[in-house]
Amino acid sequence: MNPKHRNAARKWMALLAAAAIALSGCGNKPVPSGEVEADIVGGKLTLSEKESSSSRNTYEAESPSAKDEPELPESKPESAAEETPKETVAATEAATKPEPAATTGSKAPAAPSQASSTASSAPAPGKEEKAPEPVDNPQTEPTEASEPAAQANATASVPTPSKVSGEVRAVWISYLELGNLLTGKSESQFTANIATVFANCKTYGLNTVFVHVRPFGDALYQSDYFPWSHVATGTEGQDPGFDPLAIMVREARQQGLRIEAWINPYRVRHAANTKPLSTDNQAQIWLNQGDDSVIRYEGTISYNPASEKAQELIANGVREIIRKYDVDGIHIDDYFYPHTAEAFDKTAYTKYKSGGGSLSLADWRRSNVETMIQKLYRAVKEEDASVLFGISPQSSVGNNYNAQYLDVEKIVSTTGYCDYVCPQIYFGFQNETQPYAKTLDTWSTMIKTSSVDLYVGLAAYKCGAPDSWAGKGSNEWVANSDLLAQMTEYARSVGHYKGFAIYRYESLFAPAAAVKAHVEKEAANLKKLL
Repeated sequence: MNPKHRNAARKWMALLAAAAIALSGCGNKPVPSGEVEADIVGGKLTLSEKESSSSRNTYEAESPSAKDEPELPESKPESAAEETPKETVAATEAATKPEPAATTGSKAPAAPSQASSTASSAPAPGKEEKAPEPVDNPQTEPTEASEPAAQANATASVPTPSKVSGEVRAVWISYLELGNLLTGKSESQFTANIATVFANCKTYGLNTVFVHVRPFGDALYQSDYFPWSHVATGTEGQDPGFDPLAIMVREARQQGLRIEAWINPYRVRHAANTKPLSTDNQAQIWLNQGDDSVIRYEGTISYNPASEKAQELIANGVREIIRKYDVDGIHIDDYFYPHTAEAFDKTAYTKYKSGGGSLSLADWRRSNVETMIQKLYRAVKEEDASVLFGISPQSSVGNNYNAQYLDVEKIVSTTGYCDYVCPQIYFGFQNETQPYAKTLDTWSTMIKTSSVDLYVGLAAYKCGAPDSWAGKGSNEWVANSDLLAQMTEYARSVGHYKGFAIYRYESLFAPAAAVKAHVEKEAANLKKLL
């Protein structure tokens, strides 16, 4: 079916569904179930030994090891260079936005569709245990696990698993994976590669893929607003001769998978990405003109969150995707303001104040992010009301507020911002700074509207490795081989829960050799719940 006809049909279905919802009083949304070659072996996508063991792709450093990872923020570790600005701001996080208290025994009520499946009376992990003593230096070295079995048992019990109707079971497929699958490949090679990836997801029990289609102010599809991504051919602006997103949508449908287009709204370049901008890149055009709708600062290039022109460009790009491709959602992650320094957007803020603006710099920045999110939500719903719009922020409420300038409490308690929120809770139950259960409880209690569902982002990339930023819980990811399963079980017990997402595909299906055996056990235990 032609995408335009399909979208038209979906709009009629959405209208009929809305009418049915109005009559029934139910507000729930239905969710249907380097030059290294990527080779297909035995029906599974595999990378060469060199690629798998080094955990590198042809562009950026892969996830840093746990010992290199900052406790906050917990953004997706695409490269160490990307995280550096966030490490800095996390260390100076202000106390003006304290973490909302997650009161024991007073979780937000479950959404109507899952009420019957969240009635477990089992104690939440850590609820009845003595709180860990404060750690003066959270960056402690991993403690020795002299008794692994005892440490494994220290992870509190979780509720008996019960499936949630319409549960989203997603995996992020980032530009890092796509670099191996796509760059320099022919149409038939990429088609075979992505078909195998999606088949693996389906066989495992997942039902949704978040595919990275705009990682750097570019496009892995034919766009009127953004240049071809360098991930396609190695050179920005160069047409690969086929449409990767069209292929991904088709192959996802072949497997019965939902597919959401994952974009980074503001990011054009981070410090580790030195690929030249193409001449037709709108960011390059504005840079040439001296237009502050795009900002070059300390090795990064970003669209200015305060610029109305930049906001409209980003929104138009979203509209274009929905008009041209049969996607089920638009997904953005945790990259909002790239810097906290006053100098980053001093020109725009000075102009705002000169025009009579009264907001503080921090409040003004939060207002800019809020405006952009509202524009994206409206763009999605005006194009196709059945398409979801979701946000995957960092799991620290305070860090979002003070460093990313995203007021997550507001967007999850008010209609008109998103359909779901997927905090990246990349921490174990024993983590001394952000224990998993307490953090998830915080997000559940923050949601005040039935129009916002709760997904949880899970860190497959941590499985089997010490987490030296976790304090006394540093060995939890090594001593246990069922943490992903435990986390899913617990998530199914909290209010508003509707699904999980795993970061990321290669971490689960093609892990580094050093942790491969451990990850396979984790994957097997999680699969039992699916």
